[in-house]
Parts: sequence; C-alpha cells; structure tokens
Amino acid sequence: MTHHTQNNALDQIGELLAEHGFDGMTQVLTLLLNEVMKLQRARALGAAPYERAEGRQGHANGFKPKTVQTRMGPITLAVPQARGVEFYPSALEKGVRSERALKLAVAEMYVQGVSTRKVAAITEQLCGTQISSAQVSRAAAALDAELKTWRERPLGAMPYLILDARYEKVRHGGSVVSCAVLVAIGIDAQGHRSILGTSVSLSEAEPHWRDFLASLQTRGLHGVKMIVSDAHAGLKEALRARFSGVPWQRCQFHLAQNAMAYVPKVAMRKEVGASLRAVFDAPGSGRGRSAVGPGGEEVPHDGPEAGRVAGSQHPRGPDGLRPAVEPPEAAQDDEHAGADQP
Repeated sequence: MTHHTQNNALDQIGELLAEHGFDGMTQVLTLLLNEVMKLQRARALGAAPYERAEGRQGHANGFKPKTVQTRMGPITLAVPQARGVEFYPSALEKGVRSERALKLAVAEMYVQGVSTRKVAAITEQLCGTQISSAQVSRAAAALDAELKTWRERPLGAMPYLILDARYEKVRHGGSVVSCAVLVAIGIDAQGHRSILGTSVSLSEAEPHWRDFLASLQTRGLHGVKMIVSDAHAGLKEALRARFSGVPWQRCQFHLAQNAMAYVPKVAMRKEVGASLRAVFDAPGSGRGRSAVGPGGEEVPHDGPEAGRVAGSQHPRGPDGLRPAVEPPEAAQDDEHAGADQP
C-alpha cells in the first residue's frame, strides 16, 4: 500500500512539472512535504497506514492543515497526527527553527533602528513574505528572555576585573538622551576574557556604578585581585565602597588619551605617545621611573599640565603608570638596578 501511494505521488509530481514547469513548484513542494511527513509518521508508528503489525506503537489520527511561509510563497500542508505516540514531522521542526532565525535577524534590524517599512521590504525580498511589526515585537520578546537569562547567570572567581562605560543614544521619557552603558569584563585564572554584565544608566555617577558592582557581587563575583578602569570620580568612589582594599590600576589607554590633551603641539603627540608606551612596557617601576621622572620631566613636552598628569609622589611611581601588583621578578630587577646606581 505504501509503495502504491508513493508511486501515485510521483506520478502527480511528474504531471505538475510537465504541465506547469517551474510555475508548479509550489504544488510540487506541497506534495513532497506531505509524502515525507506521512512516511515519518509510518516510521514513528512502526506500521504503514491500514497495516496490521505486531510492532505498532500507536495509530494514525488524521491530518491537520498548517500554512507555512516559504521563499516560493505560503503553502498549506496536511500535517499527519498520531495517537498513542509522540510525533511531529522533523521537516516542520526545521522550518520552525529557520523561521525563528529569520525573525531574530529581523529583530536585530529592528534593534539597530531600521524602520518597520524597510524591515518589511527586506523580508519580502528574502523570503517572499512580509513580517509585521507585531511579529518583530514577539521575536524581540524572545530575545529579551534569553538576554535576561544571560544577565542573571551566576558568576564565580574572577582575578581581574575591567570596568568601562560607553555612551549610546537611548529613548527615555519620550525623548532621545545620551545614556551610559556600564560594562564589566572579567579575566579568569586561565586567561579567558568574558563580559560579566552590562547596565544602562543615565550617567556614570557613583550610585549607578555602586549598584552595578553590587549586582555583580550578588551573582557570585569574588576573588578579585586587581581592577582596571579609568579615573572617573564616580567609579572610584563606587570601588571604594564595594571593593575596598582591592588594588586598582588606571587604564593605560585612557591615561594616554588624557595626556594627549596637554601636549601643546599635534606634531609632538607621536613622540609623547612613544614615551608613555615605554613607561607602560617597562619591566619594573625602577626602569619606569628612568623613562619618566616624578615630575614627568623626561616626557617630551613643554606644558606644565602634562607633568601633573604624569607626576606623583607615590613611592612606586606616577598614578596609573605604577603597576597595581608588582611582579616578583620586576621587583628583583629594580633592586639590581638600584644597586648599580651610585
């Protein structure tokens, strides 16, 4: 019976192609999918339609119509139903996954600010059908659920913590304002870097940073041995409140950017940058001080403010240039270097 049914389907497909050519591909696809789903149901039941078999797992229970969107347009399938056994055609499951991936791509366009009209036009060209704004909203809601799971995942020991913020335009209270996106990046004991969390705030004020750091600790962040960030006043106050006693290192990139503002001539910036890099790459504080003195006199500049940026009375060197945790081998190098000096 099954073999006879398959021959009938193949005959119908041949007739459609012979009569309509490529214009009949939609009907051909419908027939093929319907036959494939029937075969899958027979395999799940352990018996063909109307077949008596000892290994039968359940019984056929008719068909249910389902319209799916394809690149050739909408097609209506007869989805086989089963009783007594769990069954759903894998072809439709794959289609659902593809549809979900498409909707997520559309949601990404929506998040990036692409208008609904453009989304509809792009989708129509991609798959021959439009996706409404309501469907985009549902896809975005699915993304929100996954994002919530990621944002609330438990954390563990993270020896190194990097904190930074960037500003993005956000719609707030009926208007578009510039908001701070607070970002925490962790580096574990194996050297793997990962984003621990993000938070959108109206500013980088101390309460916003403090609440963000508290949320990381609530999720289990511990074992922090060093923190790297810029010298924002609100962030430093929050660190004193939430991570008191943890060594802090000023971000070298931000320090270099701030120093460039004090260079009197644009032509001198490359030379100043090279001098700062020499300090950053120094194996120890002793060699770092040989590159820039306590008042910054070795840095090629004429502006007094540059000396203030680089200078410090700290015994291990200028703020931001000194290492938060001195490597043992670097300390030994400094001792030998000091012994060689008169």
